[in-house]
Amino acid sequence: MATQLGFDLPVRAASGRDDFMVAPSNAVALAMIDNWAAWPLGKLALTGPTGAGKTHLAQVWAAASGAQILTASQLPQHDIAALAHAPTAVEDVDRIASDMDAQTALFHLHNMLQAAGHPLLMTGTAHPAHWRLSLPDLQSRVDAAGHAALEAPDDSLLAAVVAKLFADRQLAPHPGVIAYLTTRMERSFAAAQQIVRDLDAASLARKKPITRALAAEVLDNTGPHGG
Repeated sequence: MATQLGFDLPVRAASGRDDFMVAPSNAVALAMIDNWAAWPLGKLALTGPTGAGKTHLAQVWAAASGAQILTASQLPQHDIAALAHAPTAVEDVDRIASDMDAQTALFHLHNMLQAAGHPLLMTGTAHPAHWRLSLPDLQSRVDAAGHAALEAPDDSLLAAVVAKLFADRQLAPHPGVIAYLTTRMERSFAAAQQIVRDLDAASLARKKPITRALAAEVLDNTGPHGG
């Protein structure tokens, strides 16, 4: 089936529980999300490389728990007391290490959620001990949270992720393209996202289907590290 050509179609990422692809690298994290009611102290830090599925799992958890999802850097723009009335997911906490306003807001949100008995999910790339939050009281509360890690993908998961990324963009690469890519690209979720974006753009610009030849050309242009 040829790739749809000539239209810049919107990306519709499938983010439901059934859309999450389970593999040894993420099964423990998924189990902890599914068993969120049993989190010690009602909080969990979810970590993993870019594109590993942290946001997807946050959305799965939000659907199950009725949680709201916020970005850590945007917390100072919100009424923290109002947020504390429901389970909350705060993404990219590791990116506010030098943002004292955001850290202070998260500190107060954490304490209010704890007092109200509502769970808190926090996400970041590195292990929480390496978030290096400059507000010591906040870092200590992060350190006390449970921890679930999403690991780098194995062969089967990487292929499944690439296939899903194509499907999210409503693209249908020629047979063999996904296997070709996954044996030659950098083995990371970020590289998978980049190569699919690049192939989408190349296919659209040239009005050509996504074939092995186009994949080879794009890989040559992006290099071994996925851009």
